[in-house]
Amino acid sequence: MLSRRRFTGLSMAALAAGCATGPAAAPEVLLYGGPIYTGIASRPQVEALHLRGGRVVFAGALNEASAGGARAINLDGAAAFPGFIDSHVHLMGVGVAALTLDLVGTPSIASLQASLAAYAQAHPQGPILGRGWIETHWPERRFPSRTDLDAVVSDRPVILERIDGHAAVANSAALALGGIDARTPDPEGGRIERDSAGAATGMLIDNAAYAVQARFPPPTQSQQREALAQAARLYASRGWTGISNVSTTPTEEALFRELAASGELPLWADLYMEPDAVADAMTRQARVGMNGHVRVCGVKLYMDGALGSRGAALLAPYADAQSDGLLVTPVDVIRAQMRQARQGGYQVAAHAIGDRGNRLVLDAFRDTFADDPAALRTARWRVEHAQVLAPDDLPRFAQMGVIASMQPSHAISDLYFAPARLGPDRLAGAYAWKSLLESGAVIAAGSDAPVERGDPLIEFYAAAYRHALNGFAGPDWRLQEAVSRAQALRMLTLGGAFATFTEQERGVLDVGKRADVSVFSADLMQAPFEQVRDARAMLTICDGRVTHDAL
Repeated sequence: MLSRRRFTGLSMAALAAGCATGPAAAPEVLLYGGPIYTGIASRPQVEALHLRGGRVVFAGALNEASAGGARAINLDGAAAFPGFIDSHVHLMGVGVAALTLDLVGTPSIASLQASLAAYAQAHPQGPILGRGWIETHWPERRFPSRTDLDAVVSDRPVILERIDGHAAVANSAALALGGIDARTPDPEGGRIERDSAGAATGMLIDNAAYAVQARFPPPTQSQQREALAQAARLYASRGWTGISNVSTTPTEEALFRELAASGELPLWADLYMEPDAVADAMTRQARVGMNGHVRVCGVKLYMDGALGSRGAALLAPYADAQSDGLLVTPVDVIRAQMRQARQGGYQVAAHAIGDRGNRLVLDAFRDTFADDPAALRTARWRVEHAQVLAPDDLPRFAQMGVIASMQPSHAISDLYFAPARLGPDRLAGAYAWKSLLESGAVIAAGSDAPVERGDPLIEFYAAAYRHALNGFAGPDWRLQEAVSRAQALRMLTLGGAFATFTEQERGVLDVGKRADVSVFSADLMQAPFEQVRDARAMLTICDGRVTHDAL
């Protein structure tokens, strides 16, 4: 979220290891009656799965299964898979979206104005915060402006975030609240868009929005708790059994632990903290241990902005603008943070989208471990997004042992406008999943919700089919970068486990592994892609406990 892009110095503490089980005992379950995919190449499919004590105790032929006192669940043709893991999500953002003006799918500036007018009438007091618009399909062919918002609401502050969270539009009242006028300089790591006369248009890129957002009242703690609980339930209902929650605040960490302790957290939550919060979180975890399914893994850092708002840092200027993007964090600062992370012995997850942003991060990773390059492979540091890569940098992920934490749905959203932003030559390294895998890199797939919907079926569809949800694919979408269904499954299961050092526990369905199972109405490995797109989660089991049941 834009409001989290605050970077300060930090001291580091050691990372405690392992995940504890939740407070309630897991029931004994026998699954049968549909294809059960294990994620294991030597034995990809079985007829029956027996779960006991939160573990897989049998995976094999139905006539060899011994049900005992297990609850027998007939899948009735639905297909079971290892538990799906969203390797990049802002779960609080998913929940908080319900408390703000939802602009996802807004088709035009006129429609945005109508939605704002309706919301303002229904909420007649206080500032207005919204999120979800994206201008790339709008008939107006431009960003919204303060005058667009002023025409609807001029008597109180309004700020509406772009769907990627890297840009926002503010009305005049919000700009005044943040002290932004024609004389205000661009902040480090941000840009105030201006008209030909130098006046602020209302568009605020990356860190420029913080001056306004910091003046808006945050949700109360009770609202945040309910938002997080609702989002967790929603995620279980979609088939997720685990998440990497990025840019986690101390309040969110405490709420994750509270929900886990009360049995209200239906998934594994690996947390990557904000830079100024990670030291305390690590110390606290080492002192009190882990609560249910919650573990602090490391820190989320930011190198650049997003492609849609032209904040992603590029090696050459954008094809459709003079800018070459933004560095959200100064290079010397992010390098210092990485050195401290290594000293503290915990994992770094670094946001990088543009080819320059990715190169700077990879160079910083390399230099942080210059005395012992093999230790970087052991550390499993991650690049979050890795969307646009220069040809020379693509093989470095495998060579250095860096994990590419990527979101397949970004491609089928961004490829409508990415060719205009990048030009034809740079598309060769954009959303290059197949090339990364063929180079030997590990991809951990996620959604970046609420930037995207947060649906595992959409992520699988995008990875293996690389078409928009309406079936469209443009001539420059580079469909050869789609992966096989088996690779897509691995990216969304074992890849996420590997990225959090839990591949010995999760990621495949094998005897002794955690009983994490995602069941969908369509056979993702066989069904036509339109059926994959339209499928739904039928059963979700996390650590042996049924967290969603629609059978």
